[in-house]
Amino acid sequence: MSNSTQLYGQVFGYLRQYSNYCDLRHLKTLAWMINGLIYSGQLSLSAWEPYVQSNAEQAQSYERRWRRFLENSRVCVEKLYLPLAMAALKDWHNHRLYLAIDTTVLWNRFCMIHISVVCCGRAIPLLWRVLEHGSATVAFKEYEPMLRKARWLLRHHPDVMMLADRGFANHDFLSWLQASNWYYCIRITCDTKLHGIRRHPIEASSIYPKKGEAAFYRNVGLWQDGLIRCNLVVAYPEGVSEHWAVITNEPPTLKTLHEYALRFCVEELFLDSKSGAFELEDSRLRNAKSLERLYLVAALTLLYSTAQGMAVQVAGLRQHVDPHWNRGLSYLKIGISWLKGVIHKGRQLLTPIPLLPKDPEPCFASKKALQDISYGIWFSRIYCLECRP
Repeated sequence: MSNSTQLYGQVFGYLRQYSNYCDLRHLKTLAWMINGLIYSGQLSLSAWEPYVQSNAEQAQSYERRWRRFLENSRVCVEKLYLPLAMAALKDWHNHRLYLAIDTTVLWNRFCMIHISVVCCGRAIPLLWRVLEHGSATVAFKEYEPMLRKARWLLRHHPDVMMLADRGFANHDFLSWLQASNWYYCIRITCDTKLHGIRRHPIEASSIYPKKGEAAFYRNVGLWQDGLIRCNLVVAYPEGVSEHWAVITNEPPTLKTLHEYALRFCVEELFLDSKSGAFELEDSRLRNAKSLERLYLVAALTLLYSTAQGMAVQVAGLRQHVDPHWNRGLSYLKIGISWLKGVIHKGRQLLTPIPLLPKDPEPCFASKKALQDISYGIWFSRIYCLECRP
């Protein structure tokens, strides 16, 4: 058995492990696509042929096989992905689960909405949807079904916090979150109307503090009607280039800012998907449903490779693929490097493990990166105010 076939065999078993999916043809095709993506690093259908074993002799035959999968309406993304994603989170019940919702735009034509789990300095996809929509700002009705699905999937997790940027700060989203009993940290825009801080409603920008200062406000009313009540943290951290105004339904503290900062892990996910690892923008697909199925290949590869990277870390083999003294690569890149070594260097193929709720060795590529994290959010003055009801 070749090393490439050995990897295919483990990926195929990984896909079947928690799945009730009936059509094995879909699973076999998907396993070969993941195999091709790991070794080629490209979400391009023509790049996978050298890594796939088949009786086909023409390169076009391989590409037609992939296209049939991507255009097949009977391929259910959620049935293939969610059992594996939930199994990967099985050890998280005693830990806070951070979800991040964000959007990214492809070719100024498609908008991809992500709900991801923050894990060990990166974000792992949970749910996604592709819209033919040229803007990164989407209406609440477009992602409400994703929120309801996430709430049902995580109904047994007692401690869930949603993180979001300014584009998601709206009345409908906040009302939904308050009804769901989830915690949240959401950044608001500078022109958001605030009630209770002064005699009359004011804009958030009017209470922005000076550099190195932070202010905590309790029981603030939001927007024109002031019906949504929450707590607010406005700050200008020393290591940040702009003001932050973050609302939460927990007591406002410095922890609020650190929790909101976890949202930036989604930016790393988008970077990995678009250019850092998988080259999503090299895809020639221009159909929303086909792009959702293509991203299934990326999401499964990301989940599987991250689990493989964590297995490398736990086994004490990290320095075989990571040149840093302390961990300087994400678990995704550690896993991909290890898997490429399976085929090129005959390394042992490790068994993937569930995602680790606590990072055994946080990732810093340099001492400067460690300093930026350690000293990026600090203040010389902090004050707290109770707002009028």
